[in-house]
Amino acid sequence: MNKAITEGLLLMPPAFSAGLNVWSSEDGTPGSETYDGAVNAAYVPADADFAGCLELLKNQATQRLRYMGQTPLQPGCYLQIKARVKAMSGALPNVRIAAWAGDGTESHVPGLVEVGPTVALTSYGEVVEVTAIIGSGNRGGVDMAWGTTPIYAHIGLDLTGATGGVVRIDDIEVVDLTSAFHRDMMAMVDVRDYGAVGDGTTDDTAAFEAANAAANGRTVLVSAGTYLLSGGMVFTERVRFEGTVTMPREAIFSLTKNFDLPAYIDAFGNEQLAFEKAFQSLLNSAEHESLDCGGRKITITEPMDMQALVPNRDSYAQRRNIINAQFYVSGDSAWEDDVATSSGTYSTSNARVLTNVTNVANVQVGSLVTGNGVGREVYVKSKNNATQEIELSAPLYDAVGTQTYTFTRFKYIMDFSGFSKLQRFSLSHVELLCNSKASGILLPPAGVIFHVRDSWITRPKDRGITSHGEGCQGMLIDRCQFLTDEADERAQDRSTIVLNTNANDVKLRNNRATQFRHFAVLGGSNNMVIGNHFFQGDSEPDGVRTAGIVVCSGYCSTTIADNYVDNCSIEWTNERDATPDFSSGFSFAALSIDNNVFLSGDVASWFGYLVVKPYGAGHFIGGLSVTGNKFRSVDGAIDRVDRVDESFASLDMSKGKNILVDGNTFHQITTPIYNPLMVTHDQNSAASSWTVQTGGQLPFGGQARSVQSVVTTDRLRTSANQTRWAVPYVDLQQGSNGDQIRLNWQEPLTGGVAVKVSMTAV
Repeated sequence: MNKAITEGLLLMPPAFSAGLNVWSSEDGTPGSETYDGAVNAAYVPADADFAGCLELLKNQATQRLRYMGQTPLQPGCYLQIKARVKAMSGALPNVRIAAWAGDGTESHVPGLVEVGPTVALTSYGEVVEVTAIIGSGNRGGVDMAWGTTPIYAHIGLDLTGATGGVVRIDDIEVVDLTSAFHRDMMAMVDVRDYGAVGDGTTDDTAAFEAANAAANGRTVLVSAGTYLLSGGMVFTERVRFEGTVTMPREAIFSLTKNFDLPAYIDAFGNEQLAFEKAFQSLLNSAEHESLDCGGRKITITEPMDMQALVPNRDSYAQRRNIINAQFYVSGDSAWEDDVATSSGTYSTSNARVLTNVTNVANVQVGSLVTGNGVGREVYVKSKNNATQEIELSAPLYDAVGTQTYTFTRFKYIMDFSGFSKLQRFSLSHVELLCNSKASGILLPPAGVIFHVRDSWITRPKDRGITSHGEGCQGMLIDRCQFLTDEADERAQDRSTIVLNTNANDVKLRNNRATQFRHFAVLGGSNNMVIGNHFFQGDSEPDGVRTAGIVVCSGYCSTTIADNYVDNCSIEWTNERDATPDFSSGFSFAALSIDNNVFLSGDVASWFGYLVVKPYGAGHFIGGLSVTGNKFRSVDGAIDRVDRVDESFASLDMSKGKNILVDGNTFHQITTPIYNPLMVTHDQNSAASSWTVQTGGQLPFGGQARSVQSVVTTDRLRTSANQTRWAVPYVDLQQGSNGDQIRLNWQEPLTGGVAVKVSMTAV
């Protein structure tokens, strides 16, 4: 672009023939001495090489020649000053282009380079051309990089060296070379044109802000170099990076027009740093709700403390989304678990608190708590060093008194534990490639609707998704893949867990998880586990299988439906009850297990798909639906699909209600289960009392607590073969296990009946 044409700027100084009264022998400012009438200067109208020229006798150490007019300068403009000079007689001097920089107040701008390269005149009559380029940007080939403060120059040249020589100087030219530095100045604005240095130590913040302000719809170019920004920077225009940026961790760098991870990687040159700065901007700008990572692989060398990346925000409640990325874990020591042991005191009156915790300063928030009487997936939610107290994510079932606990802090790719609350945050189409070094996600201690969808957590070292508080409230996990690193381990030897929850309303839908210890440990209620496939088999003959889903609340109000439960079980416990013995309430209630596929292969015959494990005495089933499921064992039959784990206590089968087990299919299951149960009985010898067996087919060793119907299926006869039409009365809960009934007749009879028996009372 030629500014002399397109913007009407007057760049060229007048010819010497117009008079020497505008040519100064000093700095060119108003009032300075001119060459008009000077004894050492004269205009020569004709010369063999120059049409008209200035002849000058050098009589000063530095003989100056400056045009007194103001040659305008603009950001992004690059001017070449040219002069042709020849020595005529006397001592041979040196020559260089020179200029004086002026600002908007017509004051001198100090500290700038105001001279070009020096050229020596070595012979008489030889025409030598000297040039120099003035511009705002510190670019290659620019001799005088002035930034944006100067807005004009008094241009000219200097004669240096020996005095006494006579030289002739042709008319000085100014050439607009802007197009040589920008192929298309209308489409791009370079930060160097606005004073950016790009040396990694000079603060270029003001230059970045000026370039962005001047762009006005054009792209800002961050040309090659390393640019230090001392504070935050918000670009309101698109930005292209050839160079990189360095800035304080807390400073926000926001690209509002091209907000995506590839742009941040170009800006910062490091994938993890780029993601961290982009995430910081995501939570500090209303211009975008999603960070598109462009499908980029991001190498992570240490855990990311997500709140520390945004130190100006302790909580966040607006919808934000991270999409299209693969996080690849590298490194070693940064991912090692931190382990602390401390003694602490537990009381059921303060069921979520440990008191008098020694060494509490070394216990980290988010640590897994293990010890006697501690249930699965109990974590440190918060702590108070001054009072030596630790708040737990869940109560302990049998830890009253003082004992030593172990606190293990796993390291996560994304650690949100520093937020006090985070709401409506989501990850989609993201893979966390943990490489057996890291865990996946540690949720915030509070918040609602954390959503992970269409994503992968691959080979986590310890955990996939961990909740150490109530940040899992309303959590949604949809269409995700969880791949283990423990496929070669026996099922009972595995330790990794896909996810755990403490709060309510969690929905796990259409996910797939392979060969973890547990797929989900659910601590809250009102959960929906639908359409998932979790597989936990191994190659051991007569193998042990672990729980795919652990439901940790007696009253859980949970639906488990349409899942593929593959070589694992559903385990229902009350291990998060500080007083696990039953005293009041619903006991084990409100669980629906419907329309699932249950499959196992080559397992121990005592294996069961449905396990109830009371952690205290007196419990019973107060509400359970098991309908429409397909139970199948291959490579050997199993005894039954249901089991009560009596490690701590048994179920009270003399109680129970709202239990429906119906419409299921059983293959390679020795004893199927039903409630209500239809059994037949044939009495071949006349008796007034018939004992009807249920054959262990009532679920979980249930007792025969009611009879819904008795229908004769064969003629009732006396010993004399006389037909009788009779109705018996029923004795319930007969036999040592209470699972038999007795039909009592008015007289001894033979015949057959079909009886519908239930383990729940009418």
